[in-house]
Amino acid sequence: MTVSWENNYFAVRLGVIGARRYEKVSYPLYYGEYGVIETASDLLHFNREHEIIRAQGKGESWPHRNEWLKRSLGDDWLYYSTGGYTGVFETLGEFYLPNLPYPTNNLLGGHPLRDQAVRRVIDGWPRQVAACLEQAEEAPEAVKIFLRTCLAKTPEKLAAKSVAIFANYGGRPSVLPPDARHVDYQLIPVNIASGCLYKCRFCEVKNRTPFRAALASEVSRQMVGVKELVGADLANYGAVFLGDHDALAAGGELILATLGEAYELFQLKDSLMYSSSAFFFASVASLSAAGDDFFARLARLPYDIYINIGLESADQETLHYLGKPLAAREVEETFARMQALNDRYPKLELTANFVFDDDLPTGHYPAFLKLVRDSLPRRKVKGSVYLSPLKFDQPSRLKTFDFNRLKRESRLPVFLYLIQRL
Repeated sequence: MTVSWENNYFAVRLGVIGARRYEKVSYPLYYGEYGVIETASDLLHFNREHEIIRAQGKGESWPHRNEWLKRSLGDDWLYYSTGGYTGVFETLGEFYLPNLPYPTNNLLGGHPLRDQAVRRVIDGWPRQVAACLEQAEEAPEAVKIFLRTCLAKTPEKLAAKSVAIFANYGGRPSVLPPDARHVDYQLIPVNIASGCLYKCRFCEVKNRTPFRAALASEVSRQMVGVKELVGADLANYGAVFLGDHDALAAGGELILATLGEAYELFQLKDSLMYSSSAFFFASVASLSAAGDDFFARLARLPYDIYINIGLESADQETLHYLGKPLAAREVEETFARMQALNDRYPKLELTANFVFDDDLPTGHYPAFLKLVRDSLPRRKVKGSVYLSPLKFDQPSRLKTFDFNRLKRESRLPVFLYLIQRL
C-alpha cells in the first residue's frame, strides 16, 4: 500500500512500485519497490529493508538532473552519468555509465564521485533523515517508523551487512560477468566454485586460489544465509550470479541443482521483476567438458541464462604474451561452439571477452577480426563480445579510435568490459 505525506520541510512516499522490467532507456528508471524521502536539496530512495539504495542532489550544484547515485549490495556508491548518452550506449550497451569508486576499464574517463555536491549527498544523507525526523511530529505513525528505521540503518551497519554477505559467499566477488549489465548488476550471489582453472599472468581481478567446486550441502547453506541477509528486499531481485570465476567447471549437475533450488528458495517466481536471469563465468576447458545434454537441460530452466567466457585472443603469440595456457586452435573451436549454442537456444547467451591494448602483438587484432567478422556469414544481435584493456583507468584517444573501428567491423555486438564487482 502506498503512503504519501508531506509538510513544508520534506515529503515521504512509501511502497512506491517502480519499473518491473529492466529497460535500456535514456532517462532515470528505478526498479522494484522502494520508499522516498524528498527535501529541498535531496532525493533519497530506500529499499524494502529501509536501507538507502539511491540518492540524488537537487539544484544547480548537482552535476546533471538525470544523473544519480546508487549504493550496491556490496556497499559501493556508484554514480550513474549520461556521458552524452550516445557514446555511452555505443561503448557499454547501456545509456548510463556507472562510475565506480575503484580503478576499472573506463574509456570515457571522468571522476564524478569526487565532486563536492556528490560527496555532500553520500556523506550527509543520515543528517538529512535525522532532520526530517525532527520535523515529523504531525506525521502518521507509519512515516515516523519509516524514518526511524532508515536512520537506524547507519553507514556502519550497512558496511557490516556487506561484510556478512561476503563472508557468507566465501569472500568478496572481485568481478561480475559483463552481461550483468542487463539487470543493472542487481543480483543475488551464490558461490559454487572457488578459484579458476587458469592462472593467467595478465589477469588483475581473479585470485590465485586452486580451483575447488563446492559441495551441494555447502551451496544450500550459503543460499539460506544470503536469503536471510537480503531479507525483505529479496522481492526486488530477479537474478542470480553463480560464482566465482569458472562456475561451469563445477559441473552441470551442481549448476542445474543450484539454479533449481535458488528459483524456489529466493521465490523468483513471485519477484517484483517480471523475468528471472542467471549469470556465470566459464572457460575454454569447462565449456569443452560440458556436454550438449547439459545445455539442453539448462535452456529448459525458468531463466534467461548468460555465460561469459574469457577467450582473450585467437593469436598464439598474444596468448603466450598474456600467459594464458591455451592454443589458438582451442580458442577458435570454443568460439565456434559458442555461436552454435547461441543459435540453438533462444534463452541462452554465451558471450566472450578479448583483451584490448595498445601494445599487443601484431597478430592479435587480425585474429580477432577473423573470428568476429570473417567466420560469421551475417551480423548477429546475440553473443556480445567484450573488450578489456590490460591497463585500468587509462583512457586514450588511440584506444577510443581502435575500439570504434573494431566495433564497426565486427558482426557481433562489441562493448567495453567495465569490470564491476559486487
